[in-house]
Amino acid sequence: MTISLSAQNIRALLLDIEGTTTPIAFVYDVLFPFARAHVKDYLSRHLASDEVRFDIERLRDDHTQDVANQLSPPPAFESTELESIINYVHWLMDRDRKSTGLKSLQGKIWEEGYRSGILKSQVFPDVPGALERWHHAGLKVAIFSSGSVLAQKLLFAHTISGKLTQFIDGYFDTTTGPKTAAESYLQISSELQLNPEQVLFISDVGAELDAANETGMQSALCIRPGNPPQPNLNEQRMIRSFDEVSD
Repeated sequence: MTISLSAQNIRALLLDIEGTTTPIAFVYDVLFPFARAHVKDYLSRHLASDEVRFDIERLRDDHTQDVANQLSPPPAFESTELESIINYVHWLMDRDRKSTGLKSLQGKIWEEGYRSGILKSQVFPDVPGALERWHHAGLKVAIFSSGSVLAQKLLFAHTISGKLTQFIDGYFDTTTGPKTAAESYLQISSELQLNPEQVLFISDVGAELDAANETGMQSALCIRPGNPPQPNLNEQRMIRSFDEVSD
């Protein structure tokens, strides 16, 4: 279907990444394996840095909570013991956990990959033109992803289609709140200085769209190749390309 932004008084677009702007396969087949393969080398070189220590303290808190919840994480977590940190990081990766500490650490590892030229990110073919079109129409464009803000900026700065960050006005990650919590979308609307009704959130996950809808935010489900089907969508609007969203 076609969504007319001006007809619905939409002044900003809030975009998910995985399965919306970027193929799921790139995240799971390229980014995650890269982080896993390089985490030991990265930590061995940066374990003493303040930024990495902050990530590790977040991971320590997660580990404590996992033990309390009887989730059977690796039994030892010593913040100065490299192997114990790596074991827990791998355990989180195996479960695709949206841990803020993990996502922050992954972003730092990917940064080295992007800056070295080893990594080049992928976006769907319709994305660059749409971002530029919306930007020139005076619309705000923001990203909300479980990946860290650093990882988001790196992805859009190093795509195979060129640098796209000049078309993006804001980035939000799990430090704002969970993607399935209505409060997160209220916070984002506030930071964009708009009412929720003036924002269109596009994602491939129905539960995230439901949370946004609770606030009055408008939404659309993005159907992309490789995306898993979403249950209980009722009358949710659906698009298959950003070309279906006209300014």
